[in-house]
Amino acid sequence: MLKKDLDPFTVDDISNVFTPTVTRHSGSPSDTPSDNNTLSLCQTGYDSMIGDRRNEGAPQSYIQLVGFYLGREEFAIDIQKVQEINRMVEITRVPRTPEFVEGVMNLRGKVVPVINLRKRLDFPEKEDDKRTRIVVVEIQGRILGLVVDAMSEVLRIPAGTIEPPPKIMDEMDTDFIMGVGKLEDRLLILLDLDRIVSQEKSAQLNEVV
Repeated sequence: MLKKDLDPFTVDDISNVFTPTVTRHSGSPSDTPSDNNTLSLCQTGYDSMIGDRRNEGAPQSYIQLVGFYLGREEFAIDIQKVQEINRMVEITRVPRTPEFVEGVMNLRGKVVPVINLRKRLDFPEKEDDKRTRIVVVEIQGRILGLVVDAMSEVLRIPAGTIEPPPKIMDEMDTDFIMGVGKLEDRLLILLDLDRIVSQEKSAQLNEVV
């Protein structure tokens, strides 16, 4: 992989880079919900994320996500797990590591393992280009880089619009999918980062650094 300029963004900067998307509902007090109504996927878990539809009179809860692309599929992860977003940098290969581990990168003096999400989700391989990004996340107390094809935007969507993943989804393992978000003009696949780095895979990553 070619070394390119490092252009990190912190979580606080992400909203300035992408255009926020808010799903509007009639009767809502505001198009932009307050931070108190924003849920963290890692705190609420799957059951809370999809919402309690038995209490439809309760105030609408929202989740805030960072979206990205793998091919034509749009994915999203909990914004609270995202540390920063970098352009592609030089990655050092490490012998005898899992196929989905691209290697390690130097992040301001810290050695960080880098996972290729295409390989982890069994997508066809693709050459890096100017839109390729490394999303630096914290999973199970470990800092990792995730290689994605391109970024999309920051989204804040109602938790009640999240549906369980269908039993059959092409090109990916549904074990990694937390749910599917229904937007006005498209679907958004929510990834479960904790399952992407399972206990077995986490042990293998321990051998990388």
